This record gives sequence, C-alpha cells and structure tokens, in this order.
Amino acid sequence: MTEKLKSVTVDLDYPVTYEGREINSLTFRRMKARDALAGEGIESEVRAGYAIFAVLANVDIAVIEDLDIEDLAKVGEEVAPLMGKRLAGMIEKVSPSPGGN
Repeated sequence: MTEKLKSVTVDLDYPVTYEGREINSLTFRRMKARDALAGEGIESEVRAGYAIFAVLANVDIAVIEDLDIEDLAKVGEEVAPLMGKRLAGMIEKVSPSPGGN
C-alpha cells in the first residue's frame, strides 16, 4: 500500500520577494473541504484558484500572483495530486503549461 502524499514543496526557478523576504520555495499541504471556501465569491476562476493555492501554502495571495508563469505551471502540476480529482480540472485553468499545451 502506497502512502498518500500529504504535502509537496515546489522549488521556484524565479524567486518571489514579498514583504522584504525572498521566497525560493513554497510548501503546499493536502486540501481540505473548507479550503474550497477560499475561492468562494471570487468571480474569476483564475483568481479563485490563486486564493486556494495561497491557503494551501499558507501565504498571501500576492505571493501566488507574483509567481513567474513557469513556476505557476510547476505549482499546478505538483499540487494537483493534493487537491483531489474534482479540482484537478480547475488547476488546468489556473496554471497554464509552459509549453502552451
């Protein structure tokens, strides 16, 4: 029996500076039902996805918004297994693939 993934750390190729601190990696935890509420009331699906990423990484949404597009794609790929099958489709909308696929 394989152990289920509980968290994933994504190393950023393009670090983000937030409140005077350089962020080189983000650690995301498994999603809980209540985390979906982070995106509730946000009309933009993309921004709602960013809000969920921020909650899972315990960072301000501004950190997610400042990610380089390649790092955002990497986050989407690596975090998807933590979010369950139902939200996997939303991840594709939030984090475009770097190759344009």
